[in-house]
Amino acid sequence: MSEFDDIRPYYDHEVRPTLDRILADPELVHAVTHLTFPKTKKWLGWLWRPLVRAKLKNEVASVKDVNSFQQIVEKYLSKMIRSRVKAVTVSGLDKLDRAKPYLFISNHRDIAMDPAFVNWVLFHNQSNTLRIAIGDNLLTKPFAADLMRLNKSFIVNRSAKAPREKLKAAKHLSAYIHHSIVNEHSSIWIAQREGRAKDGCDKTNSAVLGMISLNKPKTESLADYIRSLHIVPVSISYELDPCDAAKARELYLQKTQGSYQKEEHEDVRSIALGIAGQKGHIHLAFGEEMRADYQDNDQLVAELDQQILNNYVLHATNCFAYEMLFNQVPNVKYSDKQITYDPAALLEEKAAFVSRMQLIPEDHRAIALAIYANPVKSKLNPDAQ
Repeated sequence: MSEFDDIRPYYDHEVRPTLDRILADPELVHAVTHLTFPKTKKWLGWLWRPLVRAKLKNEVASVKDVNSFQQIVEKYLSKMIRSRVKAVTVSGLDKLDRAKPYLFISNHRDIAMDPAFVNWVLFHNQSNTLRIAIGDNLLTKPFAADLMRLNKSFIVNRSAKAPREKLKAAKHLSAYIHHSIVNEHSSIWIAQREGRAKDGCDKTNSAVLGMISLNKPKTESLADYIRSLHIVPVSISYELDPCDAAKARELYLQKTQGSYQKEEHEDVRSIALGIAGQKGHIHLAFGEEMRADYQDNDQLVAELDQQILNNYVLHATNCFAYEMLFNQVPNVKYSDKQITYDPAALLEEKAAFVSRMQLIPEDHRAIALAIYANPVKSKLNPDAQ
């Protein structure tokens, strides 16, 4: 037993036994059968399950280690990108050292796709893939936890309730992040906040950076400790958000009823919607490694927020929403080519976006528009963030 066995990703020698165990799990086969044949009546599932189990076994028959498992994940991710993504563009990655481990901290818009796209970009730029932080609230089934840990995910304990228990879990996570980067030379992805920025305003939760520095020895300065982690901010922007209507509904109910209670398995449905929905153009901007002489957590938060906002690439959809919401054309540049926004040159694109918004219930529509427009507002007035 090692100190981090309860949360770390699986090592190569654990891959094959884990795969054999979960392939024997009826719940995995049932879940995959339902995803593959969603319109099949439940009582007909027994016809398909043996075929699904045989296909799964054949798919992973040659998998012996983490890398070969991720080759299969990459194949399915690339297939999804070809059918659900217009383009994936990248900036800033050329300034990073491929051989160096980093702690990538990104804005958070999609539960599964944010780290998946960062990983995909690293993989296709001959960089090592990273370890992904994932909350235990998303791992309600043992086979789901196994699959995530096979794909280099590590578990964040969000189920702890008592203050002492939460602090213990945070210290454990902080120690693991340091161990992964400094001792095992493995990069990590973590979001700048616990939940998604459903309103389109990317703000760092100071508790995240506070957790990261919990492992700092008393004899070491904060600046030196942060430099040892090689923190790099990442800005992810989507032209289209597959979950925009669902996010708008949640925000509307919070506003009108004072609270919002998630339904059972709602996060799982959000993951599925994020994967299956059209995302348009996606841009990933890698910032500069954080190396300043930080004196406190507030300075860390301020730089992270500034880099994520400055590097965030707007899409025409952001500008359409701003124009529709405020009845004025924003004086901004958009796309990875940084083109000045000109609505007259984007009539078809705007018509398509207007049609998309009209499918959202009228009561929720202004909130949906704000989800897209808020990044423009933040660019125009960063001090108001």
